[in-house]
Amino acid sequence: MELRIKNISKTYSNGVCALDNITITIKKGMFGLLGPNGAGKSTLMRIIATLQEADSGTIFLEDINVLTQKNRVRRILGYLPQEFGLYPNINAEVLLDHLAVLKGISPHRDRRKLVHAILHKTNLYHERKKNLGGFSGGMKQRFGIAQVLLNSPRLIIVDEPTAGLDPAERNRFLNLLSEIGENTIVILSTHIVDDVKELCPDMAIIHEGKLLFRDDPREAVKKYNGMVWQKRIPKEALKDYQDKHNIITRKMIAGMLEIHVLNENEPGGDFLPTTAELEDVYFSTILEYEQALPVN
Repeated sequence: MELRIKNISKTYSNGVCALDNITITIKKGMFGLLGPNGAGKSTLMRIIATLQEADSGTIFLEDINVLTQKNRVRRILGYLPQEFGLYPNINAEVLLDHLAVLKGISPHRDRRKLVHAILHKTNLYHERKKNLGGFSGGMKQRFGIAQVLLNSPRLIIVDEPTAGLDPAERNRFLNLLSEIGENTIVILSTHIVDDVKELCPDMAIIHEGKLLFRDDPREAVKKYNGMVWQKRIPKEALKDYQDKHNIITRKMIAGMLEIHVLNENEPGGDFLPTTAELEDVYFSTILEYEQALPVN
């Protein structure tokens, strides 16, 4: 099974080009779509989920034309948007059963068996009698995946699913996604690099509506080995280092600013070699694109 996205473009009425001729083929398993906020990720996800029209291009899920055969897509699609509403005064079991009815799952005995199986899978069975208003953020996200799984989807789209989750809930959610991704196409759209690093054997980077990068994350990192150097500096020295070096990442550690620079050779100035990370690939890809833009 594969999803074939070809030459998809979308420009909004205010003139913002959200997608510029995007072409990607996505096969079964976990696929990471990385990009900063406003990169065009959510627009692409909504188009694939049949919630928004593209200006041009084609999308096929096997033999299904996603842009024209929307009802066929919706029967085999599971979509978890970044923000979704829940009825706070209904318990998880009742709402999941109700959603199963809306999806045409019957008779009652089979539906009950399916609902319980999904609650077990999402580790919510023991909380099934609890009102959704009392759920934590991670539990709500897992309930979102529970309703996605009701129709045994062949394509699952999750948009920024771990934003705001604490580390324990994030790990539970990512483990669940990883298990689901063994048998279906799962597109993980996120700006959190670690989510992709830990889960996805295939990924792309999108920025300002353009596809900048496509590779296996592990192979991408290998290509940067021996080219990433680090140093801790006072934060007030940052501008001087920016003028002299190609800084790709920076973060505060114990009151000092740790910078990573990309250079084929030792940059001098007491820089130390460091192991390349997917974060280095991500930020250097975006930086290279931005540096290539014409100066106004």
